[in-house]
Amino acid sequence: MVSRLIAVAVDCRDPERCATFWCAALGTEVDRRWRDAHGVEYVQIGTGGGPLLLFQPVPEERAGKNRLHLDIAPAAGTQESEVQRLVDLGATRIADEPELPWVVLADPEGNEFCVLPPRG
Repeated sequence: MVSRLIAVAVDCRDPERCATFWCAALGTEVDRRWRDAHGVEYVQIGTGGGPLLLFQPVPEERAGKNRLHLDIAPAAGTQESEVQRLVDLGATRIADEPELPWVVLADPEGNEFCVLPPRG
């Protein structure tokens, strides 16, 4: 028997803010909100059939390099037009190395992700 990936948890200070950005980025909606026994709110979004993204609050800001990051690719259009759309939504361009096929951005809380060229 094997396991299956259900969700990717993203630590953040403001789960609602992160969920809003990622819903707009991925063209999806909040799937579920709930509070734990301590009253801490979590926000979960769908990703169009893949694993869920779960935004969980943490008291500290991100420090250092991500140990895990998301790779996304435009469903339509060019890589550069998708990068610009994401920047307009609140992302920050971190790195754009001409010799590499991806562009590194950060979401509004600084979580880095890569925008790849369109997939066929």
